[in-house]
Amino acid sequence: MTASAATADSSTSAKARIRYAPADPSLPKPWRGLVDSTTGYLFFWNPETNVTQYERPIPSSPSPPTEQLEVSVSLPTDHDDHSHDREEQQEHQTSGSANVGHEPSDMPKFQASEDSRVVLSAESFRRHHEITVIIHQAGFSAPTPIQAQSWPIALQGRDIVAVAKTGSGKTLGYLIPGFMHQKCLNKDPRMGPTVLVLSPTRELATQIHDEAVKFGRSSKISCTCLYGGAPKGPQLRELDRGVNVVVATPGRLNDILEMRRINLDQVSYLVLDEADRMLDMGFEPQIRKIVKEIPSRRQTLMYTATWPREVRKIAADLLANPVQVNIGNIDELVANKAITQHVEVISHKDKRRRLEQILLSNGPSKYIVFCSTKRMCDQLADFLDRAFGASAIHGDKSQMERDRVLSDFRSGKSPILVATDVAARGLDIKDIRFVINYDFPTGVEDYVHRIGRTGRAGATGVAYTFFCDQDSKHASDLVKVLVGADQKVPSELREMASRSSYGAKFRRWGTTSSYEHGDQGLSQDSYCHGSQDQVSNPACQNVSGYRGSGSNNNTGCYYTFSPGPDNGDVDEGGDDGGRSRSRSCSPR
Repeated sequence: MTASAATADSSTSAKARIRYAPADPSLPKPWRGLVDSTTGYLFFWNPETNVTQYERPIPSSPSPPTEQLEVSVSLPTDHDDHSHDREEQQEHQTSGSANVGHEPSDMPKFQASEDSRVVLSAESFRRHHEITVIIHQAGFSAPTPIQAQSWPIALQGRDIVAVAKTGSGKTLGYLIPGFMHQKCLNKDPRMGPTVLVLSPTRELATQIHDEAVKFGRSSKISCTCLYGGAPKGPQLRELDRGVNVVVATPGRLNDILEMRRINLDQVSYLVLDEADRMLDMGFEPQIRKIVKEIPSRRQTLMYTATWPREVRKIAADLLANPVQVNIGNIDELVANKAITQHVEVISHKDKRRRLEQILLSNGPSKYIVFCSTKRMCDQLADFLDRAFGASAIHGDKSQMERDRVLSDFRSGKSPILVATDVAARGLDIKDIRFVINYDFPTGVEDYVHRIGRTGRAGATGVAYTFFCDQDSKHASDLVKVLVGADQKVPSELREMASRSSYGAKFRRWGTTSSYEHGDQGLSQDSYCHGSQDQVSNPACQNVSGYRGSGSNNNTGCYYTFSPGPDNGDVDEGGDDGGRSRSRSCSPR
């Protein structure tokens, strides 16, 4: 069919479908009434602005809403074509139309074009068709930026790398498209799940599971959570009954895979949540082993709060031509500006007294106090519990104890949670007003994730950080984080930063920086600088398609990380065998 013939057919279809409504003198000029003869719906068209809407226009009405829904319907035009008039009259006579559709000859006529569309107000469309958006009932008036960008891409079946800070709403960013993916395939859940979500800790896994249950209930989506520190029996029984969605920590899922009690052959929607944290905890071997059990023809979504080289590497290996969505600057570690950060340079012996002052001055609220060791965590919780009510959470706690502690903290029964870094990421509890870093973490990345437990979902928060002489190697990086978030930098901290050359030489978050491991940085000899080194050393290659805007793409090395001994604080739970990142590294 020729283009002209196709246009003619489209024009005939449009004319047969859309008619002028009977003249209505009460309509404000230049609005016209239109009728879709297929549905019988009446809507209104403004020929000057070319806007069509369901609501009846009123005189001196403001400009149409900015939120619009595009619907593929042909529009009338302003062309006064007499031959078109005759075609219109002939069609009326042929179809036996009533006289209500006749208009004067100077009225605009219908003409189909390739890009002609009716633009309808989304809200009016919902009202007219009695559509209720269920997400409103969950307290959301609009999607978060990461959700708004993830949903349309995921619904196209594309792989996604999403780099967004914690508390940005990424959980629903991948769950909602995953539910729709599962409903479209409608596979037998007894043969294995369709959607698999991997997360680094059991706390985060259970939170994802709770969201999946809440939002999947109306669609009859079945879900189970697999994590260590809890008996396998109930989890295995749920798998035997059949589930659509599995949320799992890598260690426990590998255990069940080795038992041959789960089949991943039907998984076609894979999510790696907090991928950077999983790699930090040494779970890369487990992740790769799990992925080998999943069909290669799948959709993979990776969500991460940071974008270091090892995350780029695994993304390049596991994802196929992904769309990368960045919320914020991925080349720098940026703290949430909604959090007011107070850094206090203090001696170790004065910490406990200062902590009491902060708690007394701010009054009753929810606090998370971070310590570096389990022993200090227990000691501090015992000390605070007498006067304020506090509980401890760390890797040595059983799952039952951890569940009880978190329940008491959520309810306010125990308003102070003293925690190691096991709770730094993924823990999403509402109304946490204050975060206190009693001990500074092993790097500014963990610092940002710690304070990110407050100021979530648009709320504000306050973070206090005790900074001692032994933390001085992190002073330069901490100053950069504070400046980037428009926070006050104490003069003592600036002096520490100027005295220490460590932060300038070995910082992770710069366009030419090395990667910092624990308390030791890479030596300059082991880091590749410039394009000349990249040519001479095959290990120094950038991942094509994963370059951050504004970064120095001539610089980059990948390093392998071998699982090290359990440090006691980085914990997956129970028999999952939590692993810490090795202190040493070598170019791959």
